[in-house]
Parts: sequence; C-alpha cells; structure tokens
Amino acid sequence: MGDISKDIKSTFPSNKVKALINIKYTSSWLNSLENEFFKPYGVSPQQYNILRILRGTEEPMKAQTVKERMIDRAPNSTRLMDKLCDKKLIERDRCSEDRRVVYINITKGGLDLLEAINTSSHIDFLKNISNKEALILSDLLDKIR
Repeated sequence: MGDISKDIKSTFPSNKVKALINIKYTSSWLNSLENEFFKPYGVSPQQYNILRILRGTEEPMKAQTVKERMIDRAPNSTRLMDKLCDKKLIERDRCSEDRRVVYINITKGGLDLLEAINTSSHIDFLKNISNKEALILSDLLDKIR
C-alpha cells in the first residue's frame, strides 16, 4: 500500500478530501484483511467482536446490550448470533419474566476459539506504524468523531 493518489489513480481538490477518501479506502482494505484472517476460524470479524464482548462479562448479557457494544452495529446481528449459536460458540436463554428479552452467554467452545485466535500468528494490521504513531492516529480519529 502506498500513497492514496497512486493507489486509486486520482487527484484531490484538498487535503481534507484526500484524508476522507484515504480513511474510507483504508477501512475497506482493513475489512478485506480481517475477513481473510478470520476465514480459517469459521467466523466473521463481527462474530469475533460478539465473542470478545461476551468474554468480558461475568454473567449472560442481554442480546440488545451486545448489539449496542458492537464496533460494527450491523442490522443482521441477530443472524450473526444465530450462526454462533449453531456453532455452539454462544448460548441463548430467554428471560422467564419477559419472553422478548434474550440473554447471551459465551460457551467453552467460544472461549477456546478466542484463545486459538489470540495465540495464532496474528497479523499485525498496523505493522507499518510505531506505537507513538498509532496513538496519534487514534487521537486524530477520535477528533474526527
């Protein structure tokens, strides 16, 4: 990956337009890398995010809370959880007082998968920047939002 102008063979009317296009282009590039990385584990980046959210809780979490904490708040989060349930990576439990409320819990299989992913030869998506540059980038992205 090089200069955005060369990568997409374009010029930009301003540095801000160039930065915006660069953010979008880089986001798409990172999404492709993530999809390829998670493919051998049989989960998508969004499903991985759900498993990580659930790993961080002491007890089952409402499905709606999981959706709210997701990085990519996909409208298909219920379907993502269905697939994780089919793979026995999470469990669902309906609330007895309110049948509309569903609690989600990570299974041992889900925890084992996270461990396997975390101990694998994890691709360093940000290998071309230093820790100091990563902090600056993160601060700039926070400032944009």
